Amino acid sequence: MEIQHCKHESWSDTESSSSTRVGYSGPLSGPILVNNKKNSSKKSARFKDDDEYVEITLDIRDDSVSVQNIKGGDPETAMLATRLEKRPSFGSQLSFRIRQVSQELKRMTSTKAPFNKVDRSKSGAARALQGLKFMTKNVGSEGWSEIEKRFDELSVNGSLPKSVFGQCIGMNESKEFAGELFEALARRRGITSSAINKAELREFWEQITDQSFDARLQTFFDMVDKDADGRITEEEVKQIIALSASANKLSKIQECAEEYAALIMEELDKDNLGYIEIYNLETLLLQAPSQSTNLVTSSSILSRLLSEKLVPTKERNPIKRWARGVAYFLEDNWKRIWVLALWISICAGLFTWKFIQYKHRAVFDVMGYCVTTAKGAAETTKFNMALILLPVCRNTITWLRSRTKLGVVVPFDDNINFHKVVALGIAIGVGMHAGAHLTCDFPRLLHATDDEYEPMKPFFGDERPNNYWWFVKGTEGWTGVTMVVLMAIAYTLAQPWFRRNRLNLPKPIKKLTGFNAFWYSHHLFVIVYALFIVHGYFLYLSKKWYKKTTWMYLAVPMLLYACERLIRAFRSGNKSVKILKVAVYPGNVLSLHMSKPQGFKYTSGQYIFVNCAAVSPFQWHPFSITSSPGDDYLSVHIRTLGDWTSQLKALFAKVCQPPSVNQSGLLRADIGKGENKPRLPKLLIDGPYGAPAQDYKKYDVLLLVGLGIGATPLISIVKDVLNNIKQQKEIEEGIETGVKNKKKPFATKRAYFYWVTREQGSFEWFRGVMNEVAEYDRDRVIELHNYCTSVYEEGDARSALITMLQSLHHAKSGVDIVSGTRVKTHFARPNWHKVFKHVAVNHADQRVGVFYCGALGLTGELRRLARDFSRKTSTKFDFHKENF
Repeated sequence: MEIQHCKHESWSDTESSSSTRVGYSGPLSGPILVNNKKNSSKKSARFKDDDEYVEITLDIRDDSVSVQNIKGGDPETAMLATRLEKRPSFGSQLSFRIRQVSQELKRMTSTKAPFNKVDRSKSGAARALQGLKFMTKNVGSEGWSEIEKRFDELSVNGSLPKSVFGQCIGMNESKEFAGELFEALARRRGITSSAINKAELREFWEQITDQSFDARLQTFFDMVDKDADGRITEEEVKQIIALSASANKLSKIQECAEEYAALIMEELDKDNLGYIEIYNLETLLLQAPSQSTNLVTSSSILSRLLSEKLVPTKERNPIKRWARGVAYFLEDNWKRIWVLALWISICAGLFTWKFIQYKHRAVFDVMGYCVTTAKGAAETTKFNMALILLPVCRNTITWLRSRTKLGVVVPFDDNINFHKVVALGIAIGVGMHAGAHLTCDFPRLLHATDDEYEPMKPFFGDERPNNYWWFVKGTEGWTGVTMVVLMAIAYTLAQPWFRRNRLNLPKPIKKLTGFNAFWYSHHLFVIVYALFIVHGYFLYLSKKWYKKTTWMYLAVPMLLYACERLIRAFRSGNKSVKILKVAVYPGNVLSLHMSKPQGFKYTSGQYIFVNCAAVSPFQWHPFSITSSPGDDYLSVHIRTLGDWTSQLKALFAKVCQPPSVNQSGLLRADIGKGENKPRLPKLLIDGPYGAPAQDYKKYDVLLLVGLGIGATPLISIVKDVLNNIKQQKEIEEGIETGVKNKKKPFATKRAYFYWVTREQGSFEWFRGVMNEVAEYDRDRVIELHNYCTSVYEEGDARSALITMLQSLHHAKSGVDIVSGTRVKTHFARPNWHKVFKHVAVNHADQRVGVFYCGALGLTGELRRLARDFSRKTSTKFDFHKENF
């Protein structure tokens, strides 16, 4: 950590005093020497955090300490720095209040410029001064040379049209906002044309890249002040709110622009003049709290958070670096490695055994290594055809996960991935077996001499086959060819490009892909296994029954899988549920609240299969349970991504009506409340089944990360932790009253929930849960963080007004304007490094369970951060990924 000293002229009017040595034992680890000429002075300290310098300026007045300015760092650093502030004593407080009143009276009677009416020396204002930027790291970061180059490409006859101004300066995603910015800059210069030349563009560029806050504020004010009279009316405020909401894809704010404009005027136009001026806008901006104020970190660990460089140091020696990488890989993946090593060893052993066995038989003299290869591949295929059924025996895996300790050494979370690996092994085995027969064995046999064919007569008959058709028409041939075709269809349609319709195929062909095609083609396995048994019985080279081993491999796995399907069919038949509530939410999400079947027990994080005969009597689809075990109902949230889910949503939407004023959603149907109950489709459920998220009770601290609809299993965990909080309070009350509660609360003492979504309407899915947590979680056990990625990051001018409005509305009503809940929404995407750092510093020497459900793109980054912070800090992070 580096500390630099600098002296500033004091703004205080107090008398001078002698030299002072100021010591602070917390973040400023060591004394700071200051030669004061007055009782008030500023001290500046620089800290190195993640290769960046953070400079904090303190203002010391008598016995009080306040943060004067912060340069660099992040909002969390700024918030934590305010913990350095020291409150004055009672006498100093009284003196301070008198001076404050005096300064306010002077301000009210002052004729100075409006910019002097706001004290920018306050720590909150110092943070806000970094905002309202038109040029960010994503916009306008290239420099004038790049802008000039784009001007030459986009200009028409030496002039740049307004329509391409945003593209020229790099503001491609907000053309409407860029258009308003163009008009504001043009109005200030008296330009009435809808096009500008290069010199005028250079002036525009210099103004919008001006780092001065006054310049940025003036530019933003000009955007709002359409008639350039220096005053902003309520109608102009309404227009800029609608523009900002449109730029950030916040349709609900756009709809309520008039209401929010009235709120701003009420706050800033205290004298009911009908307008506000630039200093009013400055006041609103500088008094808006930081987006990161809900990050709670003890001031006792501020020094560690500011100064620790929580990034693994890079080893210069390439051999040591490689060895450390291998060691880390083995540490993270040892469960998968030993399972794959065992599987590969068994396959290699079976192949070798059969290869050697046929090398010593008479057929080897005619068919050579072709027959040994074919038979070796056939043996591994038998084993894999038996093994591939085990990872999809969900009841068995759920029982093993929940009731045994095998999860310590067996990666049950990777059951579907292992199923795919075995499928690849089958594809390789079938390819080698069929290829060796068709391209090597059979041609050799057809071209063998009479003497060479003599030993083959017991297997192929006295007359030698004369063409390929002889092999194909036999039972061994047509069963093999049919199996290869069916396997190829199922394997191809199971690939994500076809299963998720990622390829742009012609419409007739595209209808043959998608999840439905995957589901039905996968159930061709019934025919494939029947043909496989027949093919394994009618063999050319094995005539004795005990040497026909196919049925021996398949007997136990097929019996186990058949029992699984019978249990599922019997259980689902007895688990017809009653629909209690239906809601259709923005983002194509259908919420179903169902009655809980008798004896149905589950753990948060688990999932169920749902069947709707009105859509398809055969298809069962998995969905995470979003209710908690303590609820008296069962709920799922279904996003329409394919044919089946779209048809299900359409069926239930028919019985729904628009919601009332206090209800969420686009359409709703509360079945239990009305007298005229609509006729609903019948649902069957099967489950519950185990999932990685169900292991959350093992951890004292949880870090839950959900992307979009991936929040569903995590919401159930949040609700269960909330119910646990209520239960603990009941236990405490029970102890006081002498009443015993038999339920035992689980280990979780702290939970961080990060939900990242693109659409504002998504927050309606779990609005009730968010509000419930805010109401009951008085001890802040659950820390909620909602992120809306359609809104530009904090500090961007395009979201500046949204940030101001959010702070105003939340302060007045306690409701966030973006999410509609009591939880304030963050903008853009989280900085995951800072998230992990925040958790690590707050929970030293503890084990944190990281549970992620969402797109694969973020999996690698979260897993890497969990690994890095586990090795760099005393906090250990265990990463778990949901697989669907």
